[in-house]
Amino acid sequence: MIEKIVSGGQTGVDRAALDVAIARGVAHGGWCPLKRRAEDGRIADRYLLTETPLEEYRQRTRWNVRDADGTLIFTEGVCSGGTALTRRYALKLEKPLFVVDVRRPCPIEAVGEWIIAEGIRILNIAGPRRSSAPAIETQVVAFLTELLDSAY
Repeated sequence: MIEKIVSGGQTGVDRAALDVAIARGVAHGGWCPLKRRAEDGRIADRYLLTETPLEEYRQRTRWNVRDADGTLIFTEGVCSGGTALTRRYALKLEKPLFVVDVRRPCPIEAVGEWIIAEGIRILNIAGPRRSSAPAIETQVVAFLTELLDSAY
C-alpha cells in the first residue's frame, strides 16, 4: 500500500501527483532543485519538498528515484527529456519501474498489482512538464485518484 508519493515538483505530472496526494491525505514529499526551481518559477511551499544542493534538475531526479521503492512514469508516447532520464536512472539503480502511456489503455489493476508485487510503499511519480504535455495533468489526476481510491 502506498504510504508516500514523491516527485520533483515540476509542472505537469509531478504537480498532479502531489496534488492528488494532498487531496487524498497521502503523505508526500521528494527532492526539488535548489531555490525550488520549476518552469513556472518557484515551487509553492505547500508542496513539502526538500531542496537539493544544486539548481539542476538531474540531481533531484536521481535522488527521487534512489529514495523511492519504485517509479511510476506517465508519458504521451515515447519517454523524452527529463522523463527519459528518470527511466534511465530507475534502470541503472535497478529500481522497479512502470510506464503508463496515457494514449493507450492501462488498467488501474495492472499498476496496483505491480505496486503489491514490488512491495512499493514510497512511490516516485514522474513524467513530462506542462509545457511539453499540456493535457496530461488531467489524465494523471484521474488515474492516480482512482488508483488511491482502490486502496493500493
